[in-house]
Amino acid sequence: MSEIIIPDNLKYTKEHEWTKIEGSIATIGITAFAQDQLGDVVFVELPAVGKELKAGDEFGVVESVKSVSSLYAPVSGKVVEANSALANNTKAVNQDPYGQAWMIKIAMSNPAEVDSLLSMAQYEESLAGN
Repeated sequence: MSEIIIPDNLKYTKEHEWTKIEGSIATIGITAFAQDQLGDVVFVELPAVGKELKAGDEFGVVESVKSVSSLYAPVSGKVVEANSALANNTKAVNQDPYGQAWMIKIAMSNPAEVDSLLSMAQYEESLAGN
């Protein structure tokens, strides 16, 4: 396996989602580890803007040549943006999982939930157990 990049300015879940916090908005995507395990992504299904999510809710799916994986909301709130560009550019998930391939933005209803997410070091530790 190639060296997996884990940015230190993000928070993570054990299900391999990343979260970038900017004020009350959480931008969410899947980690480089997740896309590496999936292989070539061929389809991404995301929720509609306005959908209310609770932390842990399934919010979409990523389908690859190998499998279909559910996506889970790291925090609660309302979807304020979904990355519709991924419908026509699924390759971005494999090429730029922390940039172009962000998936949704949530207006957080309970910002304190961020405290229960993993730091870079904690996420690296969880990967070591895989």
